[in-house]
Amino acid sequence: MQNVSEEAITNVWVISLVLGLVVTIVVAILLILIRNTARKILAGVHMIWTEGKLVANNTIQIPIYLTVTNQVVSKIYNTAVKIIGGAAAIEQHASHCPGCPACVLEHNKTK
Repeated sequence: MQNVSEEAITNVWVISLVLGLVVTIVVAILLILIRNTARKILAGVHMIWTEGKLVANNTIQIPIYLTVTNQVVSKIYNTAVKIIGGAAAIEQHASHCPGCPACVLEHNKTK
């Protein structure tokens, strides 16, 4: 084997240690960047989760309101049908009765 000087051995060790330190620093920086990105993602996920719960809370009540709305619309429709029927009866009576105001007055006297 060749004789290697102590200076060469020391240089190899120093270079190895410096390279190891540089690699360790680069890995640490990359891990910090990954951690910061993960925190940002987690914050975004929390915001999405909160908004999603609010949307779910609002949409879960829609069937309840639709049931009430359908009941009100049904009542309005039934009243409108009665009004149309009454208007048709008035129109039919008015078309065959020349003295309609007299009919109204006579009708009130009989009550």
